[in-house]
Amino acid sequence: MCNLIRKIVSIVMASALVFGLAACGSSGGTTTSSSNGGNDASAASETTAKSESSDVVEGSSDDDNTLTVWTWDPNFNVYAIKKAAEIYAQDHEGFKVEVSEVQSDDIETRLTTAVSAGDLSTLPDIFLMQDNSFQKYATNYPDIFTDLTDSGIDFSEFSSAKVAYSTLDGKNYGIPFDNGAVIECLRTDMLEQAGFTVDDFTDITWNDFMEKAKVVKEKTGQPILTSQAGSPDLVMEMLQSCGESLFNEDGSVNIVDNKALKPILEIYSQMVKDGTLVEVTDWDQYIASINNGTTAGVINGCWIMASITANEDQSGKWTITNMPKLDGVDGATNYSNNGGSSWAISSNCKKQDLAIDFMKSTFAGSTALYDDIIAKGALATWAPAGESEAYAQPVAFFSDDPVYAKIVDFATKTPSNITGAFYYDARDAVGTALSNIIQTGADMDSEIQTAQETVEFNMGG
Repeated sequence: MCNLIRKIVSIVMASALVFGLAACGSSGGTTTSSSNGGNDASAASETTAKSESSDVVEGSSDDDNTLTVWTWDPNFNVYAIKKAAEIYAQDHEGFKVEVSEVQSDDIETRLTTAVSAGDLSTLPDIFLMQDNSFQKYATNYPDIFTDLTDSGIDFSEFSSAKVAYSTLDGKNYGIPFDNGAVIECLRTDMLEQAGFTVDDFTDITWNDFMEKAKVVKEKTGQPILTSQAGSPDLVMEMLQSCGESLFNEDGSVNIVDNKALKPILEIYSQMVKDGTLVEVTDWDQYIASINNGTTAGVINGCWIMASITANEDQSGKWTITNMPKLDGVDGATNYSNNGGSSWAISSNCKKQDLAIDFMKSTFAGSTALYDDIIAKGALATWAPAGESEAYAQPVAFFSDDPVYAKIVDFATKTPSNITGAFYYDARDAVGTALSNIIQTGADMDSEIQTAQETVEFNMGG
């Protein structure tokens, strides 16, 4: 791919995003894939998922050169692991992976079931896990994982924020994979109509952003942001951009005393009042507002680019930059994350040396792998990949900007946050508070207090 001419690379990359990037936060079916990952290379023929079967392969393979894998989405994660196997097999004759396509939720259920039954023999050699779930399982079920701390994998070559998701008590339990770096996507034609360029929205604060958003609204008639009602995505992104979390290091709830949460809710609420952020009722309307020209921009994980590129008529009318940062909050940055996943090697793996070397040589060591899977929307958090020619190519859809290299850079600057075992409880509680504040005019301080108490109750406090 690196050898393609720039024009072709730009077209392929932008169009491929439609099929791949949205998969960052999605789950595939529970059936086992018969896909060959879109490759017809000889090695790939040996790297197929279990075909013509709905049964999920359990346990480790008896073949010394075969690793079993659970993951989801044939066009994204399945493709990536099979491409990695193909590359690894070039120097390790006979190596292959046996891939079962399993929903992310079902992977978590199977892990819990195995622990509850006291039988980890059903676990595969390798499985993929959503980053936001990793801490929950590493905390509650550490025996599931192989400790990778002294594996020889250089975790310093990954975004520190990404590594933090799969790190517990100083131990590494996961190999970072796809990138969920937050980007601010803007319509260049609407910015121009309002008298702005993308530079006017780069490295700015939320106060500055809010004032410019009013100008965009006045000049174009459109809000600068769209959001799904009740979803705390943007709030959580803003929170992480400050290096803040809904939990403290000791695991206690950090909602009431969170120095950034109330200012964030105030910003969000004010933009809704100003009409510069418009809430829609569901995901379909959210995507429609992006594609039909009724918003001048959107802030979300980089996988949102897949939905943006779905409207080919808007090619060249979009650009990306970093998100605004909070004023008056120590540690605030213009960078955050939403989504992503990491690979884990199970404690049931009977060929741990092979599994570790496979991961070290591919997802933690192969520019060729990341050059290939970028066409599926799998943007690396492995920093060396961002230095390759493929990442440096301009993308026509996004105003000929080398957006992939930019996104990798964003990821390296993203602050870490604490997820913990009750992350989704806290996230849901904040989402409920946000909804009540926006929809019913509920008192913000009271809602924040209720959110804190709700999570503490769920934690048994």
